[in-house]
Amino acid sequence: MLTRDNLVGSWAGLPVAWTDDDTFDEEAYRGNVRRCCEIGMPGVYTGGTTGEFYAMEFDEFQAVARATVEECHAHDTPVLIGCTSTYTRGVWRRMEVAAELGADGVQIALPFWMELQGDAIAGFFRDVGSAMGDMALSVYETQRAKVALTLDQHKAVKETIPNYLMVKANDQTLGFTPDGCEALSEFVNVFVGEHVWDELGPRGAIGCCSALVYWGPRVILQHGENLKSKNWDAVSACCKKLRKLGAFFGQQYGSRGILDSAGDRMGGVAGGFLKTGLHSRGPYKGVTPDDVEKLRQWFRDNFPEMLEWK
Repeated sequence: MLTRDNLVGSWAGLPVAWTDDDTFDEEAYRGNVRRCCEIGMPGVYTGGTTGEFYAMEFDEFQAVARATVEECHAHDTPVLIGCTSTYTRGVWRRMEVAAELGADGVQIALPFWMELQGDAIAGFFRDVGSAMGDMALSVYETQRAKVALTLDQHKAVKETIPNYLMVKANDQTLGFTPDGCEALSEFVNVFVGEHVWDELGPRGAIGCCSALVYWGPRVILQHGENLKSKNWDAVSACCKKLRKLGAFFGQQYGSRGILDSAGDRMGGVAGGFLKTGLHSRGPYKGVTPDDVEKLRQWFRDNFPEMLEWK
């Protein structure tokens, strides 16, 4: 069972492996989940932005969720399933699948097509809570949902769903600010990008729904140990390198419209840990082998430890 004590560290937020003809490559995907478990990642998460929840049919969601849960539990690794949808019944259906499969928890963002107001937000979480069962809840906070929760709204979610254990905070949301992170960490675990652990770790941040952990597992898992032990000098040194990597990525790829899933898949392949094709679901851009090689060369020149995960 997930608790605030074990829902920590860099959880691998895996991309889905697609074949070149746009179908689920289950064998490749299961292999990636298995490697994450075998190398000792604290948990595996799918069904978020990198997991392309927005670009798959319900039967595909079921297949990906099943593969993730089965592989994780075969290796005693906890698993979160993203169950975000544009409507409440869509969330319920996904949560029902996650519960039937035995997932340890679910992660849910606010429905994002039309902006929700206060009463609708409270009602949404009441409805979600009625279907939670024993699973843990993570709230995915992102401006892609067009609204960010206030501290009082987070507290209301906790009152409605006592097993609300973690918030995945992103830019322009409460947990991504020092004061907000500290306030939230009083009652939920705060996950933020590993590149800001030097700033937000001392204010309570305790983990990340991570792509970097399968870009360079050895580096990022050690980074997580340093966060846990509050070795702030080591955390700061790694954060500086990660911000340099982020600046390169934004300049080289972000300016071309390479978004989460394509970029995260590329990083895992460039580092050598993920075994998957480069295909992303349209209309969103994918990357090319040349893009992978440019990132790999940047690693060689600037951050070779990311290639030394074996």
